[in-house]
Amino acid sequence: MSEHAYSPLERAAIYRAIGERRDMRHFAGGTVAPELLTRLLQAAHQAPSVGLMQPWRFIRISDRELRGRIQALVEEERVRTAEALGQRSDEFMQLKVEGIGQCAEVLVAALSDDRERHIFGRRTLPEMDLASLACALQNLWLAARAEGLGMGWVSLFEPAALAELLGMPAGAKPLAVLCLGPVQAFYPAPMLSLEGWAEPQPLAEMLYENHWGQRP
Repeated sequence: MSEHAYSPLERAAIYRAIGERRDMRHFAGGTVAPELLTRLLQAAHQAPSVGLMQPWRFIRISDRELRGRIQALVEEERVRTAEALGQRSDEFMQLKVEGIGQCAEVLVAALSDDRERHIFGRRTLPEMDLASLACALQNLWLAARAEGLGMGWVSLFEPAALAELLGMPAGAKPLAVLCLGPVQAFYPAPMLSLEGWAEPQPLAEMLYENHWGQRP
């Protein structure tokens, strides 16, 4: 055991938050105290980022009418997605894909408009700006779970339409509509698994050694 390891109880809490994190779609209304929201966003802001570019930008949606317009954009894309799914369209339309109308807080997470100037770590992998933002969202998700709040990542929207709605500058790109707030209960397993849409694959199916496809 490394001398830098946390105590057994602290380690157990971290692994518990990771294991119990869920992409939530059902919320119980309520509120998120301002100091708690700040603490969660600070956790997101402490995420690693390639070249310390910190490409994340968060927009808190406090206007209820604006929240409704965002929900309408999501609904438009939900219908388009169903059409693209063909035989599974009816099954998809039965899934609950967002909780924008019921959650306590709605946040939009976006990539900044000035990230092209960052070359360090992006010259051959420009998508590392997206990876950095994803790390921030995972921090936020885990911190929210530790605080007993649910969070859902909604990606069903046309980025250009949402960017225009929120007055984003050229080059900025929304990546996620985040639903955050109290829940009645956390799903015991991923919701899509509970609904029979898909099953998570075991780590053994994703782990190779030395060469692609070579099992340990």
